[in-house]
Amino acid sequence: MLWIIIKYAITAGMVVLISEVAKRSDRLGGLLAALPLVTVLVLVWMKLEGQTQEKIANHAWYTFWYVVPTLPMFIAFPFLYQRFGFWLTLAICCVMTILLFAVWAVILRRFGIELM
Repeated sequence: MLWIIIKYAITAGMVVLISEVAKRSDRLGGLLAALPLVTVLVLVWMKLEGQTQEKIANHAWYTFWYVVPTLPMFIAFPFLYQRFGFWLTLAICCVMTILLFAVWAVILRRFGIELM
């Protein structure tokens, strides 16, 4: 139980740290948010919890493929935000990402990579 509390505290701390840095510096906040810090933490947690090499490697492999369809959101968000406000833009970007993920999964399936 203590281990789970430590994992929550460190992981949540990273999110809070990034959001606090972003308040002061758009560029530095963006840089920290773009770094795969959560993925690195997950890989460390998996290793410390005794997961197999194959399981850890698969996590990194699939994370790469899942990140790709999320990238267009970061381009669309600033443009949509000016027109539609925060909440509608966030909703549009979430729907767009889900649709792009579905299309991406179909494309990758043709190359033997099963995401779903």
